[in-house]
Amino acid sequence: MDLIARLRAGLPGEAILTDPDVTGAYATDMASFCAAGTPAVVVLPRTVEEVQHVLRTATALRVPVVPQGSRTGLSGAANASDGCIVLSLVKMDRILEINPVDRIAVVEPGVINAALSRAAGAHGLSYPPDPSSWEECSLGGNIATASGGLCCVKYGVTAEYVLGLDVVLADGRLLSTGRRTAKGVAGYDLTRLFVGSEGSLGVVVRAVLALKPAPPEQLVLAAEFPSTAAACAAVCEIMARGHAPSLLELMDRTSIRAVNDMARMGLPDSTEALLLAAFDTPEPAADLAAVGALCTAAGATQVVPAETAAESELLLQARRLTLTALERVKSATMIDDVCVPRSRLAELLDGTAAIAEKYGLTIGVCAHAGDGNTHPTVCFDAADPDESRRARASFDDIMALGLELGGTITGEHGVGVLKKEWLARELGPVGMELQRGIKDVFDPLGILNPGKLF
Repeated sequence: MDLIARLRAGLPGEAILTDPDVTGAYATDMASFCAAGTPAVVVLPRTVEEVQHVLRTATALRVPVVPQGSRTGLSGAANASDGCIVLSLVKMDRILEINPVDRIAVVEPGVINAALSRAAGAHGLSYPPDPSSWEECSLGGNIATASGGLCCVKYGVTAEYVLGLDVVLADGRLLSTGRRTAKGVAGYDLTRLFVGSEGSLGVVVRAVLALKPAPPEQLVLAAEFPSTAAACAAVCEIMARGHAPSLLELMDRTSIRAVNDMARMGLPDSTEALLLAAFDTPEPAADLAAVGALCTAAGATQVVPAETAAESELLLQARRLTLTALERVKSATMIDDVCVPRSRLAELLDGTAAIAEKYGLTIGVCAHAGDGNTHPTVCFDAADPDESRRARASFDDIMALGLELGGTITGEHGVGVLKKEWLARELGPVGMELQRGIKDVFDPLGILNPGKLF
């Protein structure tokens, strides 16, 4: 019996896609410079049992399986390989439970991040991890890549909210990890191991996620600086003084110019860096005043605190438009996510500016400054081979700079295909040996998302 016939034996007909014109649309995520193959079939299961059937079939026939969510990733982790089963989990999109007493949600992997946030909000709760693509990205994908977001400086990243998982292993067995309780330390932390594993160890089919009480509405402050060094000095001072902003974002000159050109935001041409700070504390105005004073002392030329939620949204608009504005500069972009210690943030931004000059490229940087996670965005003409080559070279230089500054090659986007060679540089030979050993335990045939990470 061939692959399609075996799949049909345990799946409804509408769950199996074989038309090449349709399956080709599932071949890639949103990353540039990442190779992708041609899938043999796309499967869209709705139940755990259907996922188990797919994995049992794949194991029996030694067929690779590429798990996918909404394909909003930026590292090629969801890219198809030749002859694979693309296992799209978008149809498994139910919120199974929201428990206000235990402050947990139980969800399927295809639930959209924003959908959970809205559902939790109806109970006076929140799910804090908020990637920029939160209206599109799935929670399964967030777990697979250990994604972050704008509010991570105060509330932490996805890994800190995943309490337990149901995972279908490569051979079709169902593994339950973790707990529903606030505390739990029984055995090795297999739950955390799956978070960020990019579908290489198993397929998440259910997740128990921690919820928090919904915070008050935040107020935002915008501070303009004559240099990135001054803005980064303000960031360091804000954190060193013990402030707990709910958001602390930075935009460099290139990003500011791009947003100004697109949306006429009215930021002065002399602004070299824009810092946005927000507080959702009981007295946000007082916190903004204190942070505003620190910004002024660090050299800010203008500090504008919002007085209402509506004014706050207006101030945040520039940050939200950054990627869209940079995409208008050239036909293609490569978005990095190098993370460095906060104390080295200025060196990363200044170094990136020097790399842009070295290669004759436009590279804009926006950053989750509060946790040192930067997003250098390389703008280039994909139809120009030389410019594409320079774009890739500049991307590598930025990652090398991040490692030199004591950072990491990825803070929230993952490794996927894009950063495979750099993972080895960061982890070293002993680390890579152990990583591969873990992979062999969970996936001895190597059928789960092959070619990713290693």
